Amino acid sequence: MLQTVKAQVHRAQSESFAIVASEYNARYVDAMLKAASAELKRAGARKVQIIRVPGAYEIPAVVARLARLASFQQSDGRPRRTLSAIICLGVILRGETVHAAHIGEAVSRVLMEIQVRYELPVIHEVLLLENEAQARARCLGKTHSRGAEAAQTALAMAKVMRQLW
Repeated sequence: MLQTVKAQVHRAQSESFAIVASEYNARYVDAMLKAASAELKRAGARKVQIIRVPGAYEIPAVVARLARLASFQQSDGRPRRTLSAIICLGVILRGETVHAAHIGEAVSRVLMEIQVRYELPVIHEVLLLENEAQARARCLGKTHSRGAEAAQTALAMAKVMRQLW
């Protein structure tokens, strides 16, 4: 059962974020993108870079590039990040074959690997859904938004990572 999104009080503290969003199933992804962007702006994000890709399967390639470019070491050997987190948004609707499941599993596995390899939060909101009713409830609902949730998670993880350095 879906829960109502509760407004979190996370501050971005002038941090930068990237959002990689699929163009496929645009009605739903665009709504998540709008909600995520608004949440980051409300929190005071210094910069929000939005990158659109054709479909969910293409998201990991862009995330890997962003993670690699966002990570470098300072002269004292400590890591410095140009991004605080990357948010991934997409909607995959199951069809009559297992194709959607293969895409969903591959995307999930690679996003997790990128997050661990680069020690950079990668927020996974590439949704594998059964039907359009589920997509409407999770992406277009007035009381529930996976886009807003993704941004809140990104803000929370940025704070956690900031405290570790």
